[in-house]
Amino acid sequence: MKILHHLTECNSTNDEIINFVPSILQKEDLVGVYTLNQTQGKGQYGNSWEINPNENIAISLAVSLDRFPFAVSIINYYTAIIVRNFIANLTQIQPKIKWPNDIILNQKKVSGILLEKKNNCLVIGIGINVLQQNFECFPKAGSIYTQTHHSFEPHLLAKEFFEFFANEIAQPKTEAQILEILNNTLFKKDEVCVFDIKGVRQNGIIRKADAEGYLWIELEDEQLHKFYHKEIQMLY
Repeated sequence: MKILHHLTECNSTNDEIINFVPSILQKEDLVGVYTLNQTQGKGQYGNSWEINPNENIAISLAVSLDRFPFAVSIINYYTAIIVRNFIANLTQIQPKIKWPNDIILNQKKVSGILLEKKNNCLVIGIGINVLQQNFECFPKAGSIYTQTHHSFEPHLLAKEFFEFFANEIAQPKTEAQILEILNNTLFKKDEVCVFDIKGVRQNGIIRKADAEGYLWIELEDEQLHKFYHKEIQMLY
């Protein structure tokens, strides 16, 4: 079963999708819910994800936990790769993945991802900024429109993404392949960047992300240090 539902408005597609998931979700099933007006969206690690009505997409996908025999960190990466590839095909620009799972297009965040386990399934929540132009409160954010000056119809884009996602997971990749692709598309990898580490600014170079969800950075002491999300912040 593969089905995508549309809601005119909702608090959070990650919360609403459970109402559409069958009691027994088969391994091959894919259930999706999307809206262009999400009022209480959630981002990674407790952050909020706000979207302007009718300008951006909030979509949640429910799959069986048996579908991905990986750690959550790898599923996070895999989802980011799929979203990144979809936007690359759409825009003909090569986005980067900002660890752990933000999509960066021309230095601006245009998409974010939230994974949650609910009942017997994995829920993957994805926000894609499509048409929004005003990001005064979020200077590091942008939309596909602000970065390309091309307008895409959000309803059509949501349906196209759902089909793209379904096709991608029908041809699953190995953990090694996922890590290789991630590290080849990692934002600011092998570049000198400024990081905030517990309130102290320090130069460092991202070297890799690993299977456990850690980011490895070479700091000013010329040693590699690993960090989990929220333990370090890139300043750019």
